[in-house]
Amino acid sequence: MKTYQESSVLLERAKKVLASGVSSEFRKYNHPHALFYTHGEGSRIYDVDGNEYLDFTLSQGPLILGHSHPEVLKAVREYSEKGQLFAGQHIREIELAEKINQLIPSAELMRFCLDGSEAVQTAFRVARAKTGRKKFLRFEGHYHGWMDNVCWGISTPSAEALGSRENPNVYPWTQGLPEGVENEFIILPWNDLDLVRKTVSERFSEIAAIITEPVMCNNGCIEPRPGFLEGLREICTEHGIALIFDEVITGFRLSLGGAQQYFGITPDLAIFAKAIASGYAISAIVGKRDWMQLIEDARVIHAGTMNAGNPTVAAALTTITVLETERPHERMFALGQKLMAGLKQAASDTGHSLLVEGPGPMFAISFSLLDKTNEYRDTLSADKGKLGKFIAAMHDEGVRVIGRGLWYISAVHTEADIDHAISTARKVLADMK
Repeated sequence: MKTYQESSVLLERAKKVLASGVSSEFRKYNHPHALFYTHGEGSRIYDVDGNEYLDFTLSQGPLILGHSHPEVLKAVREYSEKGQLFAGQHIREIELAEKINQLIPSAELMRFCLDGSEAVQTAFRVARAKTGRKKFLRFEGHYHGWMDNVCWGISTPSAEALGSRENPNVYPWTQGLPEGVENEFIILPWNDLDLVRKTVSERFSEIAAIITEPVMCNNGCIEPRPGFLEGLREICTEHGIALIFDEVITGFRLSLGGAQQYFGITPDLAIFAKAIASGYAISAIVGKRDWMQLIEDARVIHAGTMNAGNPTVAAALTTITVLETERPHERMFALGQKLMAGLKQAASDTGHSLLVEGPGPMFAISFSLLDKTNEYRDTLSADKGKLGKFIAAMHDEGVRVIGRGLWYISAVHTEADIDHAISTARKVLADMK
């Protein structure tokens, strides 16, 4: 059994100067508490107590090339020696933008930011400015950052509390939100194209944008129903609404061209972050020229002192170059699907009802009697307490998984890693039984 004594001591020290001892809310919910890490390499990460973990969290997704990828670190080191931040343009920023322009269907023009939350708000600003409308339509259970106007509909007290499908109740995720901010959006259950079509036909004059995760990854890992994304594209085109893909998770993970290439649906605007730089702080809003033109003409202001700094651009350009050169996606799909099948079999053999869903490079597990989920409401019947016990036991056995049951596969995970995770899960599930 692992011990976490040194992390516990450091956490108490951190609480004296950091709120809750952490710098992001989600870090509080590690097992058995926020932990402190010393280093990571490949598919492994190590904490201050000397514990080693086979890592499927990949730092909440960004580390598509695994921990401490030597080419990424070398590029960051060498380019940082030329300067950290110029508050001006540099050649690799152009090279990165040109590469993204080549790979991502909607990326006719782009701007770089620091994180996904900021880029989402930029997209909303562009959509409002171009359409002259004020609201955006979004979906239950989807996460688009932690800013005021998207800090709703991420969780609910109960399934019953959600109310009707046509007019759902929404709940704030935090205190301190300004009065009336909930009037900026319309929220609906996901994957229900008829309901979207009906709502937009009645209220299109209010709606500037529809924003969606192309694969719903923040509550489960739910793929779109056949025709759903295509239907959103048609609705937005018909009514002059911006279709925004939040590709913070799907970007560079489903394919080099993101979910939009994978599904063959081109949005008007899209947000990329996480895997774009394999752990360095950069995001991008990309879009078709007729939408991004508003930024180009300075009708919509986008700014940021720290945007496109040397280390982050070097990391992003190198990450994308490695992905282009090594082409790991087919292997990532295969490894993910092998792990999914192995977990399902292990659960079946040990008498558990485990739902495993997702495309492979990322997927989610839940202890549920359902055969499939299509939307956030379906996920609420899962046994979250049992999932928490499973995740904690896996962690104690040296396999690190995101607490809500989401697994990420990197380009450096191996067949042996997958086999080890399956055998560990089998042991944990047998013990739980």
